[in-house]
Amino acid sequence: MDIKIPAATAEPDVPLAQQLFAQLRSDNEALHGAAHGITRDTYGAGEQRAHELMASTARRLGLEVSTDAALNLYLTLPGRDRAAPALMTGSHLDSVPRGGNYDGAAGVVAGLSILAGWIAAGMQPQCDVTVMGVRAEESAWFPLSYIGSKSAFGLLGADALEILRLDTRRSLRQHLAECGGHPAGIADGQAHLKAERIAGFLELHIEQGPVLVEAGEQVGIVTGICGSLRYRHAQVLGNYAHSGATPRSHRHDAVAALAEVIARLQQDWAQMEAQGHELTLTFGQVYTDAQQADISKVSGQVSFGVDVRSRSVDSLQRMERHLLDAVAAAEQKHGVRFALGERTGSQPAHMDAALQDELQAAAERLRLAHRRLPSGAGHDAALFANQGIPTAMLFIRNGNGSHNPDEAMALDDFAAGTRALAQVMAARAGLAPKD
Repeated sequence: MDIKIPAATAEPDVPLAQQLFAQLRSDNEALHGAAHGITRDTYGAGEQRAHELMASTARRLGLEVSTDAALNLYLTLPGRDRAAPALMTGSHLDSVPRGGNYDGAAGVVAGLSILAGWIAAGMQPQCDVTVMGVRAEESAWFPLSYIGSKSAFGLLGADALEILRLDTRRSLRQHLAECGGHPAGIADGQAHLKAERIAGFLELHIEQGPVLVEAGEQVGIVTGICGSLRYRHAQVLGNYAHSGATPRSHRHDAVAALAEVIARLQQDWAQMEAQGHELTLTFGQVYTDAQQADISKVSGQVSFGVDVRSRSVDSLQRMERHLLDAVAAAEQKHGVRFALGERTGSQPAHMDAALQDELQAAAERLRLAHRRLPSGAGHDAALFANQGIPTAMLFIRNGNGSHNPDEAMALDDFAAGTRALAQVMAARAGLAPKD
């Protein structure tokens, strides 16, 4: 598809955005076919093609294009004062397997459409404005959160380069090098971004839950981003035994033990919510060994993964204590052993109050139905906020949830949200006619 550069307008270039969304979908179909949603694999062909599309479009617009050691993409409209801290926007371009077309990509496309409109209208910001295409946000490929944004700030660390991609069983180091990145720079902690050089970071993203759709509201101003704690590769180890010949008193049943833990934690979750805690608890994976399990066997082994999310560190810690207490009780009762494995997670983040107010004011000027709401999903914006950078997120109404092929963001909602974002960015960046 030939991506057209817009005619003069001060508005975000929505036709350009529409073409980019269509090209992203077309590129994915060329790689994976049209039947199974979007798969832009982290440090693989899918993510790579998305980055190449955004970079080539930016070059045609006349933007400066650069990357860092992790291949995060930076598309910059130079400001009058290039020594001033830059204003940034953007999001990620990878997706989960068989996901949707708008998760992450909407934020990068929005940023490009805003800059395209400014350029065509002969406008220039006072400071540099950079659209960032973040690598490796989705932990569905490598079991670690925020790989790209951590790398940008020099925070990833050498050990992370040895983690394996879950489908290929090859290391992050290998995948990164094959895409043209520089693992040595990441291992050395080289920081491409420094907090003191960033005036603010604003991320537009689809809402991944049902709140805006059910409320009939177009946009949401995010108040905070949940942190998480995860045990991704946990196991319960018991003893296999004959289902008919082994009485209950002699069983070491791994499935029964895990079932009790899950049921107990559901009760703990309900009690915590009644006490005012906001959190979610998910056992997203539970499976037995297909080579060993049988309907006529007492289960001797079951694997599971558990994910807890909250904006409160205290709530995360309380639920982890409940988990450990439930595990200890189940071990004693059933004569099994829980091997929880490595604990991973991310820190909660609070969005900047002034930027929230500015986004709300823009929504009101544009007469957009809106609300403030927390984000249960993690986003790169959390990492920026926790570096002390003024950070905000704007959610766009999206039907059918996310992390599935049926994401349904209407272009009109995207355009409305992008206009609100553009107003805030223009004011923050000191946008004015070019000299």
